[in-house]
Amino acid sequence: MFNKILLAADGSEHSIRAAEKAIILTQNNPEAKIEIVYVINSEASKADVLRELDTDAITLKRNQKLLPLQEKMKQAKVDFKVKFIHGEPGPALVKYANDGKFDIVVIGSRGLNTLQEFVLGGVSHKVAKRASCPVLIVK
Repeated sequence: MFNKILLAADGSEHSIRAAEKAIILTQNNPEAKIEIVYVINSEASKADVLRELDTDAITLKRNQKLLPLQEKMKQAKVDFKVKFIHGEPGPALVKYANDGKFDIVVIGSRGLNTLQEFVLGGVSHKVAKRASCPVLIVK
């Protein structure tokens, strides 16, 4: 059984489908908890600051990306929390997953940055290669 589930999320359609699969993993397991993790990479953070100039607006924008996932969690009555971490998405997720001793990582096969997937091999592939727990990649 998977009790401690890390759901990598960026607000993309793939991360929404990943959330649905993470919810399925919690069924019939009252001890299961999902931690929704959103990685704020430094380039996106700089761009947000230059465009918005208001940290409250930037935080609201990031939270709004995760609202559909949070609604799914609430509807399914899943115990969850949201965590924002900083860094390059692949390595940051791997470090967080390994340090947090998660039972499984659930991640979408593609995110919002499709160019990076083709050039660098994708965040999901980096996580699958380096995480010390099972990784479920959702198409």
